[in-house]
Amino acid sequence: MNYLYFLYIEFLSKHNIPEIVGDITFFCIPITIIFIVLLIVVLALVLAERKLLGWFTQRKGPNRVGVWGLLQTIADAFKLLCKENITPNGVDRFLFNLAPILMFTPALVVLGIIPYSSEFKFTEFGTNALVYVIFAAFPVISILIAGWSSNNKYALMGAMRNISQILAYELPIAFSLLSIITLASSMNLTEIMFAQSSPYGIFGWYWIPCFIGFLIMFICILAELNRCPFDLPEAESELVCGYNTEYSGMRFALFYFAEYTLLFANALFISVLFFGGFLSPFGEYISIMLLPEKVGEILVYFEQVFWLFLKSFFVIFVIIWIRAVFPRMAAFDLLKFSWSVLLPLSIFNLFLMVIVKYLTGGAYA
Repeated sequence: MNYLYFLYIEFLSKHNIPEIVGDITFFCIPITIIFIVLLIVVLALVLAERKLLGWFTQRKGPNRVGVWGLLQTIADAFKLLCKENITPNGVDRFLFNLAPILMFTPALVVLGIIPYSSEFKFTEFGTNALVYVIFAAFPVISILIAGWSSNNKYALMGAMRNISQILAYELPIAFSLLSIITLASSMNLTEIMFAQSSPYGIFGWYWIPCFIGFLIMFICILAELNRCPFDLPEAESELVCGYNTEYSGMRFALFYFAEYTLLFANALFISVLFFGGFLSPFGEYISIMLLPEKVGEILVYFEQVFWLFLKSFFVIFVIIWIRAVFPRMAAFDLLKFSWSVLLPLSIFNLFLMVIVKYLTGGAYA
């Protein structure tokens, strides 16, 4: 973010504002921007999912509040803000109130690890791919606390299901990530992204040599997100609502908001690992090819964000599509599928990527 930093300092100096003010306030600006964008994205994702599910199942979806129902999610947000936070008798009050916060915080942290463009990124260290996987799995602790502290058997059952599910699907994710690390010779997300740079554009991305790893990662992330057909921790037909049965008002809203934040973050993560992140699918950025040099150098950062978001929304579209098509798996079949199918395949894929890297002489680096 050095380029943006110097632009900001230069802007402040023109208005006779000391440089130390810029040093203090600079990092508050991108965090604020990300939070505002995230709020808009989550509202849009909820509306898009309802509309797409209505389209897939030949129903109308939201169509009453606002034009074409576009204000429905905003109305729902205000409803949750106005609802009472009910605390049932017999709960562990401290843990009951702590669980939604622990669910929401890691969801924001993982968004700070993703590189949005070559200049707009919050963190930059050598092992941020591993750190992302750790924080993305951290909400399981919040779900366990929520189920345990609720003093409700349905909530506790949902929490136990989630723990068994995360334990089963975390290992295939690890081996799939190791396959990408092997190809890129790096554990840094930015370096993994640039390792996919190619004059052939889309054909240089890792979804081609590591297609098996991509499928495994995609399926496991569905399980990590508790999305259909892996939504056993929330199985409303069996557990009322699962681990968050006793939550209402803003506490429930934090769970809901964190769920869609993690959906967006994991779609970004898949895009970075397998679809070149903010790289152009044409091998060259359009703004650099078509616009004057100075204008293109500025707009290229916005184009990078556009490509990253476009790939992520495509991944989210497929996730919603799967929800409309597949029924929920039984608990035993869910665990058996991971241990018996995905884990051996992920190990095989890792060995395959080692062979590919050796035969290409480090071409995928």
